[in-house]
Amino acid sequence: MPYISLDETTRLAAARNDPVGFVRRIDRAVIDEIQRAPELLLALKLSIDNDRRPGRFLLTGSANVMSLPTIADSLAGRIEVHALLPLSNAEIAGRPSDFLERALAQDWPGRIPGGAPGVGAALAAHVLAGGYPEMRSRTTARRRQAWAQSYLTTLVERDIRDVARIDEAARIPQLMAILAMMSGQLLNLSQVGGQLGLNVHTAEKYIAILEKLFLVRRLPAWRSNELTRLVKTPKIHFLDAGLHAALVRAGPELIEADRSRFGPILESWVHGELLKIVSLTPERWFISHYRDKDQVEIDFVLESPLRAILGIEVKAAATVTSADFKGLRRLRDQCGKAFVGGIVLYDGTDALPFGDGLWAVPLGYL
Repeated sequence: MPYISLDETTRLAAARNDPVGFVRRIDRAVIDEIQRAPELLLALKLSIDNDRRPGRFLLTGSANVMSLPTIADSLAGRIEVHALLPLSNAEIAGRPSDFLERALAQDWPGRIPGGAPGVGAALAAHVLAGGYPEMRSRTTARRRQAWAQSYLTTLVERDIRDVARIDEAARIPQLMAILAMMSGQLLNLSQVGGQLGLNVHTAEKYIAILEKLFLVRRLPAWRSNELTRLVKTPKIHFLDAGLHAALVRAGPELIEADRSRFGPILESWVHGELLKIVSLTPERWFISHYRDKDQVEIDFVLESPLRAILGIEVKAAATVTSADFKGLRRLRDQCGKAFVGGIVLYDGTDALPFGDGLWAVPLGYL
């Protein structure tokens, strides 16, 4: 199919000036960075209504096109939306994604399969490289971080203005840095806004913009009462560990010298991997975090449409003890028969049972 990039200034001007005429000359095409010319959407709607052949247009962009006010209304019933997240661990390894199936069946191979990222320094390097193809193609950590910083700068200087009008764009880099330091923690909008001199409403608006750009995502709290989940405090997570690491300036040398800095980045990586894994399932799984009145926490809770519950804890260390399963046992007691398994992902090589439905599983199995 012909490829049309709206990054080209002249082509973008033509599309904005005469959107109907621009689309009329196209039979089939890939149109990239569609969020830059929302004027095209009504013209595309007209073309689609006159010619209902499916798959004529592939619209791509670095922002969630459904977040643009004109898109949801103009293409309702005529568009299928797919969020293309960075490369998954399984894609990088060239293996099928079978983590969820194995977790439900509690069928783990004895050792990490071939192609997995390994342990220790090898695992850290793999996580810090992130999932963006361009970033992973860089041969050194310094070059990867330089690409990440350039990508984030481009988002701030151009793409944010495509999806929203904001008064203080200069605050966005500071906001991203603060959220990177808070990744994996409960999202306190008052605290975030206070550090930037913004009120809660503005902080909420700016974070929503970063979600539209696929940089961060809020992780809701799990409760057995589904209505209660909506009012409990979410956590904030970066969608790509490589971008997260670049924002906190964590390279392999720093991680080796201070392993405690690796935990939040590793949690971002697991969060991203779980999102990619559940996106491949026919059923829609719900991902959340667990925290009860006693401050017992679980990093991730996966819930199937039939309300089967799978708990996952993330540990950057190579040793797992029975105490690491405290939260998972608490969740098992609450869920009863709905609980299908609890996993502590760790920096090791062997899958080991820790009681009924509880397993220590190498991070490489992701």
